[in-house]
Amino acid sequence: MNNEFPRIITLLRKEKRLSQKQVATDMDISQSLLSHYEKGKRECKLELIIKFADYYNVSCDYLLGRTTERNIAGTLTVDQPESNESSVNYGNMLLQMNKRLIHNSVDLVFEVMSKMNNKDIENNVSDYLMASIYRMFRLIYSSNPKNPQALFSIPSSLYNGYTSTYQSSKELSAMEIIYGKGVHSSDSASAPFVPPEIMTSELPLYSTSILNLIKIVENNIKQEKQ
Repeated sequence: MNNEFPRIITLLRKEKRLSQKQVATDMDISQSLLSHYEKGKRECKLELIIKFADYYNVSCDYLLGRTTERNIAGTLTVDQPESNESSVNYGNMLLQMNKRLIHNSVDLVFEVMSKMNNKDIENNVSDYLMASIYRMFRLIYSSNPKNPQALFSIPSSLYNGYTSTYQSSKELSAMEIIYGKGVHSSDSASAPFVPPEIMTSELPLYSTSILNLIKIVENNIKQEKQ
């Protein structure tokens, strides 16, 4: 079983605000077995994959991470690929899914940040994210030495250090506003309250993406540390 199946069935259950006990009862399996499936500790047989698909009203391909289209009918949501993406191979499909996760998650960051009504925080976060895109684009662009470096004004030997310092300063500025100036204390009303259940209800178009992105990034970080 691939690594996508445990993550997806867990997210689907949380999206519907169901407990493991309730899902296990509905599917006529033990809660401990469901827990093993969600943690990736047990392989799931084909007939049970089909049962999961029927229970959550999604396709088996979606459960296995082979497509971002949730059902066979192909209803398009903001988390799903456009129609011309549906026939690409799994590697490209995964790339398309990651692209949507990033796009939707950035939208959610700005949506949540707007609730703080603080232009300084918005500017610092925007500058940080733009610098991230700049760094990755320049790295990819410069992989071919034939691409003219005149596009950039900062020398190639310096841009990595400069942008790292720049991003650190933007992150530090945002942290100083949030923690140093009391957004969490005297100005707590400006700090957005967005637990997962509120994100799901108030921002349904983006909540799935950010929950997926958090899971993927943290899993990748843990794997790097092993």
